[in-house]
Amino acid sequence: MTRMDYGRRRRRLHVRGRSIAWLVPLLLLVAIVLADFNTPQHFRIITWIVLVPAIAATGCGVWTTAVFSLVSVVTYVAVDNAWPEEYQAGLADFVLVATGGLLAALAAEARVRQERRTLHMRDIAETTRRTVLRPLPPNFGGLEQAGVYLAADEDARVGGDFYDIQPGPHGSRVLVGDVQGKGLGAVETAAALLGTFREAAYYERDLATVAEHLETRMRRHRHLTTALGRNDGDRFATAVLIGFPEDAPDTIEVVNFGHEPPLAVGAYGVRELPSGDGLPIGLTELAGGPPPVRRVPFAADETLLLVTDGVSEARDGSGAFYPLAREVGRAVGADPGRAEPRRLVRRVRDGVVRHCRGPLEDDTTVFAVRRARGAVREAPERGRLQV
Repeated sequence: MTRMDYGRRRRRLHVRGRSIAWLVPLLLLVAIVLADFNTPQHFRIITWIVLVPAIAATGCGVWTTAVFSLVSVVTYVAVDNAWPEEYQAGLADFVLVATGGLLAALAAEARVRQERRTLHMRDIAETTRRTVLRPLPPNFGGLEQAGVYLAADEDARVGGDFYDIQPGPHGSRVLVGDVQGKGLGAVETAAALLGTFREAAYYERDLATVAEHLETRMRRHRHLTTALGRNDGDRFATAVLIGFPEDAPDTIEVVNFGHEPPLAVGAYGVRELPSGDGLPIGLTELAGGPPPVRRVPFAADETLLLVTDGVSEARDGSGAFYPLAREVGRAVGADPGRAEPRRLVRRVRDGVVRHCRGPLEDDTTVFAVRRARGAVREAPERGRLQV
């Protein structure tokens, strides 16, 4: 990151794009000088000018702080010498002001270096987020979509929640899920599952086969982390795998790996799709294999709403859970246009934040998708490169 880039991104007080962080120490300097000239001779406060570079160090750059340090020293000498000799503050206070200015410049340098390091780490986190949760266009693969991800750790920017759409010759597929646990291990697992989904969802005709690939990938990933000496335990992931078959425009295919049941939202209300009682990815061998594929009626004017437990388990101050279905039903009943994916996601996101009235305790994902209205999507030929 260059100094120019850093300067543009620093969190300062700005007016019309220009930083005015220098205004506070400047006003303080003027106030101290005026106060010193307008107070009795035995009450000298010019020494307080040592506060000027200290204040500058909290919000200004290194060179600006150094300038304030130099101006403070020069101003101290000029104002002090303007008084009769018997009322002058003297050399000791001059050393105090000069030393304070030097320390302020050093403090500004340390603060700027730390801010650059923090911005660099945030850039890395943002790059990781965009790698795991790749940006999706509003219309992709014959689907309208909108999604929002809110990390419980604001600095981390990414966690174990994941979602994606993969168009293919057998229709578009959607995956939304939540990896058990937190930290880099959960992020790594989410990336592994998404990578497998993007390949299998494109090439495999049957959604059940895609589900099998996800289960196999989780077992392989756990085996690798164990071989590397990392104790991730029996990590698993809840998820919902959705297929939008092109030969059945009024139907979707659903494989639910122990995840929150999706909601079908339309002008006539909200209905919960069957959960399927499946086990999470990584544990399906306990049930003899992945959950079955269920074909569910899905009208052309309905929107599929999928969330992670950051929404379903969001609590207010009294411990009450966020009433997702009731709130969505009320909103769509008042305005059927709110079933549009972008408006629906925004409504749920704002509702969860208001309900919690504080920092989120878990990563939160809200994802809405529906068939694009009037869109006719040609199935890509097998073998062509797909993003």
